[in-house]
Amino acid sequence: MKIRHADRREQIVLQMTPMIDIVFQLLVFFVFTFKIVLPEGDFNIRMPAATGDSADPSETPVIRVRLRAGENRDLAAVEVGDAPLTGANPFGQLQARVRGMVDDSAGPGTSEQEVEIDADYELRYRYVIDAITAITGYIDPATGEQVKLIDKVRFAPVSR
Repeated sequence: MKIRHADRREQIVLQMTPMIDIVFQLLVFFVFTFKIVLPEGDFNIRMPAATGDSADPSETPVIRVRLRAGENRDLAAVEVGDAPLTGANPFGQLQARVRGMVDDSAGPGTSEQEVEIDADYELRYRYVIDAITAITGYIDPATGEQVKLIDKVRFAPVSR
C-alpha cells in the first residue's frame, strides 16, 4: 500500500491563451454574421374585438375603405366611403384620395386620421396589404424618402 504525502501536490495550470483565442473568434464570427433588418412597416393596427364589435371609436371621422372580392378571390371593387374607385390602378387612386384628405404637405406623421378597412372574407390577403401600403404612405420620388400618411389602421368586424 502506497501512502501519499500531503506536502506533495500536483498543480493544475489553466492555459488562458487558447480560451481567449476562442472568445475572440466567436466575437468576430457574430460580428460578421450580424445583419441589420430594416423595419418593413410600422403602423398602428387595431383588430376588431372577438365579440364582433368594431374597435374603439376615435374623435376624428374615420375613413372607411371597402374591399370587395370577385371571382377566384381577386379584387372586384374598392370603395372609399360610398364612392367607388374605378380604373386600372385602384390602390394608386386610393393613395391619391387619402393624400387629398390628409394634406401631406404639413410633413410626415402629422395626421391623427384613422382608416377602417372592411375587406370581404374571401378576398386574397395581398389586396389587403396593398390597401394598407397605399394608406400608410409612399416614397417621395424627388428625395427618395418615405412619407407617412396615416398611421392608424383598423379592421371592421368580419362578415361572411
